[in-house]
Amino acid sequence: MEKLKIGYLPITDHLILGLTKNKVDKGLEPETPDFEMVQKGGWNEVGEALIHGEVDMAFMLAPYAMDLFYAKNKLKLLLLSHRDGSIIVTNKRANINSITDFKGKTVLIPYQASMHHVIFHKMLAAEGMTMGIGKDVMTEVVAPGQIPMFIEYDQEGSIGGYIVAEPFGTVVVNAGHGNVLKLSNDISPSHLCCGVVVREEVLEKNPETIQALITSFVKSGKEVKTDKAGTLKTAIDFLGQSDDVVRTILEDTHDRVSYEHLMPTLEMLEEAQNYLVDTVSVPALSGKIDVEKFVDLSFAKAANAN
Repeated sequence: MEKLKIGYLPITDHLILGLTKNKVDKGLEPETPDFEMVQKGGWNEVGEALIHGEVDMAFMLAPYAMDLFYAKNKLKLLLLSHRDGSIIVTNKRANINSITDFKGKTVLIPYQASMHHVIFHKMLAAEGMTMGIGKDVMTEVVAPGQIPMFIEYDQEGSIGGYIVAEPFGTVVVNAGHGNVLKLSNDISPSHLCCGVVVREEVLEKNPETIQALITSFVKSGKEVKTDKAGTLKTAIDFLGQSDDVVRTILEDTHDRVSYEHLMPTLEMLEEAQNYLVDTVSVPALSGKIDVEKFVDLSFAKAANAN
């Protein structure tokens, strides 16, 4: 069979993909099939590539994948790619010293159908603030990799800050343009975000190949802490970032991102879709799905995912 193509973004949320690819390329896992990584520039590109068959699998926002499933695209979520992993950064020019200082400002989020939306909304709601069109805080969707540029060139300080997957928080902080306000797990501990999603037809034709990949992804996740030097080296290449940026993220004692508990949790997916439909000011999902039909836990179980 031809190599499977897997879509992704160069973010720490998708690091296990890079770790597995590195092992396959070096012949360290002969039982794991080779595959092609297809890097994309934003979430819409990932989703479009998946539903149009440009890629067979994708590491992508779980809520976005649920929205694609709602639109009758035949997809299955097999595994989480991480937990936690995002960061809330304030724009230095905006003079944000507390959460209430965001009032009247714009906040950047990477996608409406995302846990980033949920987490920032929860943070503001805890202070009695609203988020959305005509609310206390406006939102603007910007692709993760473009956020540092938006902050760097915002001379007026109209952007209060943003929430995004690493490394695009630490990049801005290290460049001197922003400050860390909170980590996403400060607000929603052990939250889900991205998952490994496959087209159903690919899954049906290649179940053994898919299983081998899922097993390797789980193994890679567990090796992040047992092979710190190897993980750091691979992460620098995978993310295309400097040593100091990657060290800040991976060596943080607060565990900015975790790869140890990748078993999909139906209850957390239900909670996410309920929040994005019922609680945010304008629904960020087209509607609710039957999560049990969207998720296939058998592959994660066979891979001994926690």
